[in-house]
Amino acid sequence: MNLLLLFNDDFVDFVGDANRVRISGRRVEHVRAVHRARVGDELRVGVVNGQLGRGVITALSDDALEMDVALDQAPPPPLPVTLVLALPRPKSLKKVLAAVTTMGVKRVVLLNTFRVEKSYWQSPLLRPTALREQLLLGLEQAGDTVLPEISLRHRFKPFVEDELVELARGTRALVAHPTAAHLSPRDVQQAVTLAVGPEGGFIPFEVELLQAHGFEPVSLGVRRLRVEHAVPALLGRLF
Repeated sequence: MNLLLLFNDDFVDFVGDANRVRISGRRVEHVRAVHRARVGDELRVGVVNGQLGRGVITALSDDALEMDVALDQAPPPPLPVTLVLALPRPKSLKKVLAAVTTMGVKRVVLLNTFRVEKSYWQSPLLRPTALREQLLLGLEQAGDTVLPEISLRHRFKPFVEDELVELARGTRALVAHPTAAHLSPRDVQQAVTLAVGPEGGFIPFEVELLQAHGFEPVSLGVRRLRVEHAVPALLGRLF
């Protein structure tokens, strides 16, 4: 945890020039066990969807922590990318969500495709509270506060034809495909809409439909990567 995230409910008072917060649960356990913090120590803090700052511990027990915090810094800038991702298996999804949140992606569309197993859509990980938990872990790692927006789309063709064109308007539209003739570009100086398929890639019909709507097929070369490795690799090349 590189950042102690705070929620609106944590704020209990206003003292001088600082806000007083009181937290409990996992965050206190982490502060005690990992940071080995004591009263008087200073921690980096941030309010979810708000500003960053510093907090000074004023009280610490086994189950609660109080701090006076000053918030005066903006969160880091986001990556200018929309990620359209074929829903991966749940274990991979956890890794991808944490990774892309850490890297600064702020809009993710989880999409059904031909090769996506139907059972994946029944995963408890897709519940809002479970998704939020993974995103918060990514924010803590990155020192960011702004939660990404996650959308679920169960029908590939209607989404591409009815929503994706507008979503990608004004961006460079790329579809990651293992057999694409061209490598993914590097250091793109504009916003990107990036479509990434499931293990094995999009089927030909899906690639053709994406191409028909302005998406350029690109690859990462001859090596085939798992989704949780391919997505960070693509983002690293693009930005």
